[in-house]
Amino acid sequence: MIKGILFDFNGVIIDDEPIQMKAYQEILGKEGIALTEEEYYSCLGMDDKTFVEAAYARAEKEPETNKVLEITQAKSAKWRELIADELPLFDGAGDFIKKMANDFALGIVSMARRDEIEFVLERAGLRESFSIIVSAGDVENCKPHPEAYLKGFNALDSYRIKQQHLPMVHGECLVIEDAPPGIVAGKKAGLKTLGVTNTVSAEELRQAGADVVTKKLDDWMPDSVRRVFV
Repeated sequence: MIKGILFDFNGVIIDDEPIQMKAYQEILGKEGIALTEEEYYSCLGMDDKTFVEAAYARAEKEPETNKVLEITQAKSAKWRELIADELPLFDGAGDFIKKMANDFALGIVSMARRDEIEFVLERAGLRESFSIIVSAGDVENCKPHPEAYLKGFNALDSYRIKQQHLPMVHGECLVIEDAPPGIVAGKKAGLKTLGVTNTVSAEELRQAGADVVTKKLDDWMPDSVRRVFV
């Protein structure tokens, strides 16, 4: 029976993959590096540093000292500017999170920067729903490596134990992901996986190993999570 849920962030809670891409296209373009939509989506699961290094490698260029950090910081600033007027949460995401928080311990496992995650959750009034956050700065390996989800599971389990609950086993923790690298990472960590077709097709999520695929999250209730993931 599911006792905890680990959410990806970009593409699951906030509908900002196109916004992230637009910000990167503008910032990298100033460096003479083009970024196509195909190239952007081929890099799902990467943190910002790895993403920028990959863009330079594709262009067969070598970044100057501190250039990668400069670009990632500029991207983050541009991203904040683009979402300043309206927070692009997926329809029903907030309600779904609040429903799940009543019955399960929740955490976030993302390759986004922690300050970006906290910024969105605070503005959306969702920060208190999440007990733990694992962000890009907490791990050495990007998804599809399982490190982030293993750390997320351990942190969520520790939180539950402090709340006087019995320890979880890996099969009692659910991962919610929108991209194949995240599904693979969750499966490698021994966790259940729910793929949501916000970013890629159902077939791509199934090929990555998703246990279940859904078109939208807000139809799900805590009881349906328990019933489906046994």
